[in-house]
Amino acid sequence: MKGTEKIIAHIQADAKAQADAILAQAEQQCASIREDYEKKASAAYGDKIRAGVKECQDKVDSIERIAQMEAKKAVLALKQEMVSASFDKARDMIVGLPKEQYAAFLAKLAAQAAVTGDEEVLLNGRDRDTVGPAAVKAANEMLGAGRLTLAADAGNFAGGLILRRGNIEVNCTVELLVELCRADMSAQLAGVLFD
Repeated sequence: MKGTEKIIAHIQADAKAQADAILAQAEQQCASIREDYEKKASAAYGDKIRAGVKECQDKVDSIERIAQMEAKKAVLALKQEMVSASFDKARDMIVGLPKEQYAAFLAKLAAQAAVTGDEEVLLNGRDRDTVGPAAVKAANEMLGAGRLTLAADAGNFAGGLILRRGNIEVNCTVELLVELCRADMSAQLAGVLFD
């Protein structure tokens, strides 16, 4: 039995050596595969991180552009509001002139707008009672042979006048005059206000 045991021990030793060699080779292959996949996983992870960072940066840039556009729109709206308020203030300043200056202003408007010199001067209720007669008298003097008359009724406007002859009216209201100036002077006023 001793001989058989030696053969069996030898076969077992050879088998164990072969098994150890196969196991070592398998572990080496596993380590190589693991290393290869770890490199691939690391590269894929890096790609995902870079793509995510780029996507986040694109979103941030987009939000920033939108915010800048909204800010510009808000500033533009504020500027337009300020320009509009300036024209409203100009209208109020004209209407609020002292009586003598306002009557002279109305007289000049009426004299310049008169076509025949015998039109009716329509004023708002306040102006009709306070400066109407003086403005009509001064306008007739400017015209020389003017026969302008103060209308019996009153108009519904802030200031200025309307010259009326039959169905024909010439609108010289302060609202219209300021609005006509608005188109020409808005850019200039914005330049003065914001430059």
